[in-house]
Amino acid sequence: MFKTTLRRAGLLTMLPAALMLNMGGASAAPLSPAEAVSGSSPFASCTLGSAPGAVNYLNAEVEPWVAVNPTNSSNIIGAWQQDRWSDGGAHGLVVGYTTNGEKTWGETPQPFSACAPGGPSRYDRASDPWVSIGPDGTAYSVSISFQGVGPDNAVLASTSTDGGATWTAPAALKEDLGTTQFFNDKESVTADPTVSGTAYAVWDRLVSPNGNPRANAHTSAYSGPAWFAKTTDGGATWSPATAIVPTANREQTIGNQIVVDPRTGTLYDFFNFILNTGPNGQPTLHGDNVAFVKSTDGGASWSAPQVLANLGSVGVTDPNTGAPIRTGDIIPEPAIDPATGQLYVVWQDARFNGGHYDEVAISTSSDGGATWSDPARVNTPHGVPAFTPSVRVANGTVGVAYYDFRNLTAGNTSTLPTDYWFTSSVDAAGSFGNERHVHGPWDMMTAPNAGGFFVGDYAGLAAVGSSFASLSIQANSGTTTNPTDAVYATLRR
Repeated sequence: MFKTTLRRAGLLTMLPAALMLNMGGASAAPLSPAEAVSGSSPFASCTLGSAPGAVNYLNAEVEPWVAVNPTNSSNIIGAWQQDRWSDGGAHGLVVGYTTNGEKTWGETPQPFSACAPGGPSRYDRASDPWVSIGPDGTAYSVSISFQGVGPDNAVLASTSTDGGATWTAPAALKEDLGTTQFFNDKESVTADPTVSGTAYAVWDRLVSPNGNPRANAHTSAYSGPAWFAKTTDGGATWSPATAIVPTANREQTIGNQIVVDPRTGTLYDFFNFILNTGPNGQPTLHGDNVAFVKSTDGGASWSAPQVLANLGSVGVTDPNTGAPIRTGDIIPEPAIDPATGQLYVVWQDARFNGGHYDEVAISTSSDGGATWSDPARVNTPHGVPAFTPSVRVANGTVGVAYYDFRNLTAGNTSTLPTDYWFTSSVDAAGSFGNERHVHGPWDMMTAPNAGGFFVGDYAGLAAVGSSFASLSIQANSGTTTNPTDAVYATLRR
């Protein structure tokens, strides 16, 4: 939600909207027509959640996730932030759902904020949408819910048994009230692919030395362990939350996400392991690292963290203006081949161009994480940033989707043309090709400004048979009344 508040807490003022973008210049045909599945905000009349200096972007959808029902591939559920705030979170979370193979889409608010019907009155903002569907068709969704002004925050969970149309009253997996010492962030949920009624939630919990906000603003002491909770009864109850990745002073996890090997039941939790150490209170940055822990007993116990690669992101800026773009630059995205158990992780990295700009890196393991391939570049290089990758495996094909700026021309400072792309590998990430254009170009300068122009720290990609379900964001170039939309496409290699 806040990226990492301990590394990059600075927020910028809102930039003006750009002029309408020339929509020419795409270099490849779409795989299938990308379709906007988000409509007008159901929270348009909600006035909650404001904070001094905060800007709300009405009708702005950002940070989507998507899941496909394993019992009925015609049922697809996506979730996104609705009406993004400039300083964190949104009015609430919304799902779009189809039960007829994307012929028609419904939309419903989730009960994760006070703006939504049935939402908790304590929390007027929500963030970090996530959804996963189990082998019995039960859909699990989670949220970080918090206050625009006030310290209270929680990880909440809700379920749907009717394809996403309705959702249960939320359960609190972890709740911190009345203190600024703790903040729960960047949660995800994964339904067990073989055990009905079982799902796993993970997140990081930022811990400051005490609850005094004046002290927190000046301290260099903090930690950010990974936490875990589990349900075995379809979300009716959840286990007590426990820390599964302890962190020392000036260490933090972020972007925790579990994948499950359906052959063995092994759980793998991947995350960015941020390591900062140094004497006399002067930290020497050891930086971001792609890491994981694993459990072979359903989450009862976990291995020690294993770092598989440095996460060498330098962040993303507009190549012509230097304006910041907020991306998934510190969030690794994992996937598993359910047939073989081979693991894949993608992330943003500048190692392929001398540290000048981010591109998409991938590493893979065929031995349960014991060894990993050297990071390799996935995106087609164009001398500009490629960012916010997603990865999934469909019938042995590894698919990766990402944004880039390849249609930006030198000297253009009035717009920032952005496109969404898909590429695939049929040799276990040995090589990638058959690149396809999904949507764009559209103007990133139209997107909400939340510490940089922002369409999400992640985007949704799911396997559906031999194809991929994609839910991403496009900006509606030049407009302020409907800045962004969630866009669905079916991608085929």
